[in-house]
Amino acid sequence: MKLQDYPPQEPLSPAGAAYGAECWARGEGIAGDEFAFGADPYQRLIVFRAAEPDGRVLLFWHGGGWTSGYKEWMSFMAPAFTQAGVTFVSAGYRLAPAHVFPAGLDDCAAGLKWVAGHVAEHGGDPKRIFIGGHSAGGHYAALLAARAKTCRELLPAGRVRGCLPISGVFDFGPASGLSARPRFLGADPANDAAASPIRHLDEPLPFLVACGTQDFPHLMVQAAAFVDALKKVGGDAEAISMPGRTHFTASFAGGEAQGPWVPAALAFMARLAGAQA
Repeated sequence: MKLQDYPPQEPLSPAGAAYGAECWARGEGIAGDEFAFGADPYQRLIVFRAAEPDGRVLLFWHGGGWTSGYKEWMSFMAPAFTQAGVTFVSAGYRLAPAHVFPAGLDDCAAGLKWVAGHVAEHGGDPKRIFIGGHSAGGHYAALLAARAKTCRELLPAGRVRGCLPISGVFDFGPASGLSARPRFLGADPANDAAASPIRHLDEPLPFLVACGTQDFPHLMVQAAAFVDALKKVGGDAEAISMPGRTHFTASFAGGEAQGPWVPAALAFMARLAGAQA
């Protein structure tokens, strides 16, 4: 879809608007195949097929504070993965304030179910799926992966192999460090806990948790706390701290084949999927 095909979104901060414009620019000319998993314009995804697929699949969700963003923002990531044999999928989800929790999470689950049912048609192996996202998208991916039983209700055991959030959010509520309660949580205060991955470590999937050293301070604290919490329950957790990266440039590392994140992501996926990085 083109930008003009979408309904209006919440206005972004100047930094967020610059990031969004850069994402659109970086993704220009990177083509994939678009599919719908629902009736809403945001319930769509793009599949980027590898020339020589090795079966691994990375399903990734964009950021935007749960109120903004487009699946096309993450298109720039595709070449670094498809060149390595990974089928890359960028998916959308309905946004707040029109759609509050758990609508966006439900869309991520629906997108995951679509990928599991159709990715084999595009060179992917439905038994070697990984999920991830940046910022708000990283939160949704982490919540699905922390609630591993939720993934098993969607898919047979073992199909989703791991989670790779970048600059994700893992906790909500008074101790989260957030300057304001995100509007996607809606009016129900119970949603703070329900939406917090750190409070739902029920046999979590393996995690590769990344953020920049110049990221938002509360997110750096949350990332470290989340990795510690995963390890305390016996989870498989790795952490990546990307020197000099801000909240936005940490996202751009997702498209840098020789950068601080992609090689580690490919190695993480190879270890868990049995493929060479």
